Amino acid sequence: MYKFPVYSLKGKVAIVTGAGQGLGKWIALGLAHAGADILAADLMADNAEETCREIRELGRNSIFKAINVADIEAVRDMIATAETSLGGLDILVNNAGINIHKKALEFTPEEFSRVVDVNEKGVYFCSQAAAQHMIQKGGGKIINIASSAAFLVRSGIPNSVYAMTKAGIVMLTKAFAEEWAQFHINVNAIAPGYFATPLVSDRLKDQDTYRTIIEFTPLGRVGEPEDIMGAAVFLASSASDYITGQTVCLDGGRTVL
Repeated sequence: MYKFPVYSLKGKVAIVTGAGQGLGKWIALGLAHAGADILAADLMADNAEETCREIRELGRNSIFKAINVADIEAVRDMIATAETSLGGLDILVNNAGINIHKKALEFTPEEFSRVVDVNEKGVYFCSQAAAQHMIQKGGGKIINIASSAAFLVRSGIPNSVYAMTKAGIVMLTKAFAEEWAQFHINVNAIAPGYFATPLVSDRLKDQDTYRTIIEFTPLGRVGEPEDIMGAAVFLASSASDYITGQTVCLDGGRTVL
């Protein structure tokens, strides 16, 4: 008899950081549609609360948590809240991230620290706190959101600090995967290209910018909600139990050029 893969997340509890809009919101909704209960974490409580409302309309339990992922005590409290209010933690999606588009010669130390604190420190200590819980439970899934910027430099787009942090996430994913494999914790990453999120809507509305993006995207389009949902559900489910330490480039083929 074959043991067929299972993509359902019924009975699972997930935390998604940066769940108030864009990729984080779509991931949270995708995991909920697959059966998971969701703690939606975001710096903006109103945004996270709206995500929770939509999740509840899908018939799943959901709570929101206003959090700065660079605040380690707040991160630990977030993990504890998932345990007390939702019954545990099986899946962590480290989606929260920020970017400041400035040339390298103009970046200030304060701006540098702000981006690194969220994009790297936040991912590190959210993962650490989640892993401590998952070890006691016997395993879990951690999904980090990297970026195609971890692999690509595009002329005229100042992205040095953001690219550095996202490249760091690719290697951090491997390091965590190796350390925590013995505890049955799978750690993988998704590296999105251009998606039709609110943060890039203005760029996509500019016809010249849009044509340039499409020119460097072999599949000839930007990502839609269902694209990121599918990848996240797969990596969160038992169907991906033999995958760890990997980064899935979800970019329409941009990184092959």
